[in-house]
Amino acid sequence: MSKEEDRSTRYQEGSLTLPGTVMLGTGVMIGAGIFALTGQMAQMTGVLFPLAFLAAAVIVSFSAYSYIKISNAYPSAGGIGMYLHKAYGNRLPTAFNALLMYFSMVIAQSFLARTFGSYTMQLFGGDDSGRMVPILGVALILAAFLINLLGNRMIQGVASFIGILKIGGILIFGLVGVWIADSISVDFSEPGEAGTLGNFLGATALGILAFKGFTTITNSGSDVIDPKRNVGRAIVISIAACVVIYTLVGFAVASNLSLAEIIETQDYSLAAAARPALGEYGVWFTVAIAMMATAGGILASVFAVSRMLAMLTEMRLVPHRHFGMPGSIQKHTLVYTVVLGLILTAFFDLSRIAALGIVFYLIMDIAIHWGVLRYLRKDIKANTWVPATAILLDLLALGGFVWVKLNTDPFVISVAVVTMIVIAVSEQIFLKRSPESAQAKQEESHAHRHH
Repeated sequence: MSKEEDRSTRYQEGSLTLPGTVMLGTGVMIGAGIFALTGQMAQMTGVLFPLAFLAAAVIVSFSAYSYIKISNAYPSAGGIGMYLHKAYGNRLPTAFNALLMYFSMVIAQSFLARTFGSYTMQLFGGDDSGRMVPILGVALILAAFLINLLGNRMIQGVASFIGILKIGGILIFGLVGVWIADSISVDFSEPGEAGTLGNFLGATALGILAFKGFTTITNSGSDVIDPKRNVGRAIVISIAACVVIYTLVGFAVASNLSLAEIIETQDYSLAAAARPALGEYGVWFTVAIAMMATAGGILASVFAVSRMLAMLTEMRLVPHRHFGMPGSIQKHTLVYTVVLGLILTAFFDLSRIAALGIVFYLIMDIAIHWGVLRYLRKDIKANTWVPATAILLDLLALGGFVWVKLNTDPFVISVAVVTMIVIAVSEQIFLKRSPESAQAKQEESHAHRHH
């Protein structure tokens, strides 16, 4: 690979500090999660939704163990794709699960874009026509695309600046919301109809979407100073910071809005919660934070997703067509990622986008833990019980979520199943036909002997 192309797909080695890595992680995590999921989780599990955030944090903490162990052993800018490759080699499980992660990240990007539109329209009295939210979301993705074309330094600088502003803003919102609420007691004794175990597990699965951004830290790999120590540290710090922020905001929303109001305003519940507490100024403040949070999240996400697809292309695990475009592979994957994100943003609503994302992500996450248990446990010196517990918790959350969706929106589960079948079949055909696949298998067995 030429130096010029290398510069377009990677940071320089040792260029990211521990605080910088934490900012990138929390930048992706604190986006759509807290701004749009709060209402959806309340709809599923009633007033227990702040506890669902905490349950999601417990599951993610067990999940993080496998990622930390692999990144300590093999720090790589390849992130998830490289982890899957270490476990499963150049085979269908690697390509299938890496593409599930890719699509879940593109879905998260569209989720952020529509959340941006929903909050922005609160400055103009809402979006009765239903047209402005997707239009604003599409405009934001196009803006992120242009900034990504300007290069890595610009992305890192803009994402870090926005990250500091939004984390400070959300903390102010949470603290002020709890401070001036009549009481912060949330009535857990009457969860209502939504209070079944299946619904709670379903809401917990949605809550995992608010934390899954920690996986983008793994993509930083050897770009982080002392990666064998700092990648794991950055993951732990990011998750801990988000637990504090989400719990605070969850109680602030629950204290200022009734359950019916939270559900009614589910696409912009933080702005709605600011209105009784702080008046119109509070709404403007919250909308400004939401716009920064979602814009920063998309910027980091577009970069991380296109980089991951470029790596899968270089590993000969996915087909690649130039379509006459100039430039490096990562520029092409950036275009594919943005086009796919634009289509999802234009045609899917928020709850359906989130549902697809969580199904894909949890299946990929289970594959990572199984890879650790089955193939990597001795190499990375992992305990058996932690990834085994993570698989069990993932299956519980996924089962609860699918059960809820089959009762309320079976169409979205059928879309997820059909998409996964299409990915699996097309990848199997590609890998069988690919002349590089046999050669890659030989190289892979060679590489395994060297590790």
